Amino acid sequence: MKTITNFLFLLVAAVCFVACEKDGDKIYLNSIEAGDLMASESEVVLSQDNSKDIVLSLAWTRDNLAVSDPNVSTPDLITMTLQASTASDFSSAVVESLETSLSKVYTGANLNTVAKNLGATPDVANTFYFRLMSKTGSNMEPVYSNTVTVSITPYTIDMSVGYVLDTKQADTGLTLYSAASNGDYVGFMGVSGWYNYYLKEGDGTIWGNDGVTGTAFLMSSENDSDKRWNFWFPGRSGCYYVDVNTSKKVWSALYIPSLTVAGDVAGEMTFDRANVKWTLTFNAAQAGNVNLKVSGIGRLYDYSTGTEKSDTDENPGIETPVGFVQSGENLTFGGQAGDITVNVATAGECTLVIDLSNPKQWKAEVTSGSSEPEPVRETLYMLGISEGEDSWTFDNHLRLYDEDNLGYAGVADVNSPWGYQIAIEDGNWGDVYKLGEGDANAGTLAFGTENNIPAPDGGLYFFDVSLKALTYKLTALGSEIYVAGLNKLEDETWTFEPLPAATTAGVFSGSITITQPSAWSFKIYLFDNNWDYVYGGNGGKLYYKGNGITDDATLAPGTYTLAVDLIHATYTIE
Repeated sequence: MKTITNFLFLLVAAVCFVACEKDGDKIYLNSIEAGDLMASESEVVLSQDNSKDIVLSLAWTRDNLAVSDPNVSTPDLITMTLQASTASDFSSAVVESLETSLSKVYTGANLNTVAKNLGATPDVANTFYFRLMSKTGSNMEPVYSNTVTVSITPYTIDMSVGYVLDTKQADTGLTLYSAASNGDYVGFMGVSGWYNYYLKEGDGTIWGNDGVTGTAFLMSSENDSDKRWNFWFPGRSGCYYVDVNTSKKVWSALYIPSLTVAGDVAGEMTFDRANVKWTLTFNAAQAGNVNLKVSGIGRLYDYSTGTEKSDTDENPGIETPVGFVQSGENLTFGGQAGDITVNVATAGECTLVIDLSNPKQWKAEVTSGSSEPEPVRETLYMLGISEGEDSWTFDNHLRLYDEDNLGYAGVADVNSPWGYQIAIEDGNWGDVYKLGEGDANAGTLAFGTENNIPAPDGGLYFFDVSLKALTYKLTALGSEIYVAGLNKLEDETWTFEPLPAATTAGVFSGSITITQPSAWSFKIYLFDNNWDYVYGGNGGKLYYKGNGITDDATLAPGTYTLAVDLIHATYTIE
């Protein structure tokens, strides 16, 4: 056993020496004593079914520094590293993880990733060896625990598919494709402006935006919310060709505002964002093959352009020609358009469809009849929310803010003894949503049922309705709303400044002082220190979860009156 007499010992035990040398005693700090390592299983068979389950646990006793005087305690100087290898002497590839506790658990996905990184053969039993390496410093020899052996059968990891996750890292059902399984994932996505997402690879690695620099389109896989943010698209809604390259740690979004068809069929195509398809309805004089070309001018956004102000002409992206070329039964995408031949089954009204929903197979086809996508409704109507039984109107609106989830929001001054209904068309009393299940605060909607949606006690309420999930939720407003972001530079923290209620229901008004344009614009928040309920706007109109208000950039420094009308979704600065 080695006796430590170097600088490390002097630092750790200096006080002990001073105290003990009065009695003529010396204390010796010796090398660490290895702990014992144990495994919960000796054999593990992995599959997609148990990828989220805990399949293996390792535990160990604490490694301790030995000291000659049992009455003297030692500081915690030990670093512990768990090692895994397919070689019993750990001479080949080793996967390491720094540990701070006395145990480690693996889910099926975690353990399968370890197996992949060690080059284990999928779908057969492989012998794995685990041990704990402990050290007291970079200049000291490590001490190893006993080695435990576990038979692990990994499953094949498909690195050709990248899974699009939402902001809560839940699977959206959307995917990108890497044909060479080399970490470069591409595909088309139909998204709303500023859409946020993460990308998960087949080995479980989750990629997002580099949170350290905060630069758009640079990537990070750090499992830390401060170091890895979600990706975000530019502020333009529509069709994007997306390229996420995990080896280069960059991604790009090529916005395609329109596609033009030329040849035997001609016209401007319409994008069906929900189904990631482009369509064009035409009349075919006869059945048979038709030849055409599909092209357009895209706008490329990448780390050189960023996304700031990308919903305006100030950041239009890089002009990029785009087109499709036929390759066998499928389409390829690039900078030039090539000949495409499609078959028309019968004469008459037909629809040309460019289907981009499957990243492994883009295709062109002609279907009979018209299949133009139904436009998304911009407005819903709350019948009976603020009137008596005999005076219901279509004057109270909910406005679209989330096209993907058909989310609508708005504020109303509730006075509804009979409950209310949600109509989808102005003047149409028959096509309405009523109560599925729930109470005055939240619940589900059902189309054409018997009972009205119950209303809460009178007052001002914020409504959030999803026609995709068929849900509703109400939140009572207080006597103040808040302004944040005025006069702020890029690195300054936003503070919430109150805006009190006026005498008119739904209107809030107060003085604001403008000293300089805000670097990020400013916004209206419904509740103090709550970032979720937020309005942006422009041109005097408010938009729930919209872009910030930039009027301060055109106003001279001074004091102004800001009036916000939440019911009519408007604002004025005078």
